[in-house]
Amino acid sequence: MKKYSVLLVDDEEDVVEAIVQKIDWDRLGYSLAGYAKNGLEALEIAEEKPIDVVLTDIKMPYMDGLTLSHRLKELYPSIKIIIFSGFDEFEYAKEAIRLEAEEYMLKPVDAGELSRVFQKVHEALDQEFDEKQSIHRLKNYYLESLPILQESLYTSLIEGTLPQQDLESTLLDYQISLPGKYYAVVILHNSLSLSPEGINPLLITMSIRKLAEERLQKNWRPCFLTYLGHTLFIAQMDKESDSLKLTDDCEILCRMARHICKATVTAGIGKTVSNLMDLPLSYLGARDAVAYRVLYGRGKAIAISEIGLEGKEEHKVNKEIIDEERLLDIYRSIRMSSEEELDKCIDLYIENSRLDSPSLQEYHFFLMDLVTNMHKFLLANQVDTGLIFPKEEDVYQKVQQFSLAELSQWMKEICKKMQIIIQEMRSDKTKSFVKKAVEHVHSHYMDKDLTVEALSQELHVSAAYFSTIFKRETGKSFINYLTDYRMEKALRLLMEEEEKTYIIAEAVGYSDPNYFSYAFKKKFGMSPSKYKSNSKGKEGL
Repeated sequence: MKKYSVLLVDDEEDVVEAIVQKIDWDRLGYSLAGYAKNGLEALEIAEEKPIDVVLTDIKMPYMDGLTLSHRLKELYPSIKIIIFSGFDEFEYAKEAIRLEAEEYMLKPVDAGELSRVFQKVHEALDQEFDEKQSIHRLKNYYLESLPILQESLYTSLIEGTLPQQDLESTLLDYQISLPGKYYAVVILHNSLSLSPEGINPLLITMSIRKLAEERLQKNWRPCFLTYLGHTLFIAQMDKESDSLKLTDDCEILCRMARHICKATVTAGIGKTVSNLMDLPLSYLGARDAVAYRVLYGRGKAIAISEIGLEGKEEHKVNKEIIDEERLLDIYRSIRMSSEEELDKCIDLYIENSRLDSPSLQEYHFFLMDLVTNMHKFLLANQVDTGLIFPKEEDVYQKVQQFSLAELSQWMKEICKKMQIIIQEMRSDKTKSFVKKAVEHVHSHYMDKDLTVEALSQELHVSAAYFSTIFKRETGKSFINYLTDYRMEKALRLLMEEEEKTYIIAEAVGYSDPNYFSYAFKKKFGMSPSKYKSNSKGKEGL
């Protein structure tokens, strides 16, 4: 029997203990994921671990059960909620129905009745899981959802092979509507080496795709295709700033894929463009973003705009550059800091160039293109070309004197210089980003509206990216860092000021003095008033 996780939420510990003891969770197919005393604690637990079912009371401090249910449904639409309360009020029951709760039960809850409810919920979860995993459904879905003509058009768009003058008529012929004002290519990379054994990789890929369509269809109107063995989609946006929300939604998708499909999915999000003919540029950015999974970790969303290696100057991506896969492999290795892979890519590039350029004239043209593209790469990554190529040196003249072996050695030296510079730029940008965030906390901790979302918007990044980088650099989540800093300020005020607790709570960013006291006691083991009296007692000794 498949097991699902349950979170119990009630401010009455004796009620929770009774439920834990009276229900045979293992027999019913459940494991207890935790216990929360209020809605805020429950949300924190749901962010840390996957939860399938929530059993919650209504009347609780700081956040009631109905508000909690509403927030959970917004964040995790597939979660199942059971509401139980000591109040037999029609409005509560009506709100529970609106929130699509599985059951509304009155206290005291009979163990047998509660077991039957959990059994019914388990059956519903099994059915949903089977629908997603069913081989027969996935095969039928695969045949029905991939019209060959539509997919070939999407492929042409990201490759840049569809002429501008044919775009409108082709979209009409293939019955495709792309009304968005802005677009971005997203690659969903599935790490097959981390997939469960004994399951056909194709079925896992299709399960991920089906999940993505269900999760993203409403907000992004995605156009899906399979390209070079990976699932891609073109997201449509009404505003350029929607790209931050796209990154956050892809982050949630990656978490759901791990929980539902047992797959490790990395979403690479390319540059946002306003013209369909610029989709090749967005695709290249998405591919580079996916490659950064070795640095940022697998199983999350990575946006090329947040890596900071895109060029600020707009430049046209022509088909010749897109087709230069070997040269792009070199650039990708430069960015990924892999010397061994870089050397292999350069050797392969030089060897293939030798085969492709039989005449001396063609070889000279090849060298000119190579140096030009290296300059473009440096400019696109905002690197001063003078750091790589001395200004007084005629690079074109120099490389024309090289044999292929000498050219290979020169390229390796030049590319490794690029690696070092780009690594330093990336490190400096990350440190500057986190420094700004910390400074903002120190100067705005008293703002009760200071949240991850507000600060990430202030810094022009997505909340998912902000949270990942901030925790990696500081060792703490943003919420924990902010709470610790506010508590430090509160301690100082309690010792130095004669103000009441609610005044101090407001001074450090808490609009609810009760929640401030709750958070203070949770961290220091005593209430603010007790701490204050203890401090005065020590001063009087």
